[in-house]
Amino acid sequence: MESRADPIRLIAGLGNPGAGYERTRHNAGFWFLDEVARHHGGVFRRDASYQGETCRLSIGGHPLWLLKPMTFMNRSGISVAALARFFKIDTAALLIAHDELDLAPGTVRLKRSGGHGGHNGLRDIHARLGSGDYRRIRIGIGHPGHAREVVDYVLQRPSDQDRQLIEAAIDAAVEALPAIVAGDYSSAMNTLHAR
Repeated sequence: MESRADPIRLIAGLGNPGAGYERTRHNAGFWFLDEVARHHGGVFRRDASYQGETCRLSIGGHPLWLLKPMTFMNRSGISVAALARFFKIDTAALLIAHDELDLAPGTVRLKRSGGHGGHNGLRDIHARLGSGDYRRIRIGIGHPGHAREVVDYVLQRPSDQDRQLIEAAIDAAVEALPAIVAGDYSSAMNTLHAR
């Protein structure tokens, strides 16, 4: 991975809209963006143009958008692509925060690019952007143990213990965010991956 790259201009956190999904594992990307906005004094507003909730922030002198797609997880790319294309944001300047089955609760990883790994939100973003060349913050939620249990698992609330671990991982990612936004991935990875 390169040590420094172009700054991030858009961070999209993935999840499902509505109170029934709010505290489910699949909404870890929304939890992350809510914490970023709280930490930096931002407020989300509904934005019909991009079928999501948006917030404008500056982190370390870098202006950027925060986006929570309201299109439901499997159609996340509609919202992400609409905002990215309107503001001519290259995929390499895009950061996606999402839940990750393959990481234990309490674990958070930064990834430069790659496949969608079966994640339906990423799958749709890939399809609509025509590329997987975007950054990711992978927030560990653990795995139920059997593939047939995954759908129910991600749409359930984590245990109190797991929720605390996930929140700690999100806090760590928020602390590393100034380095990530600035494109200093080596520093951010050293911080996050050493946890």
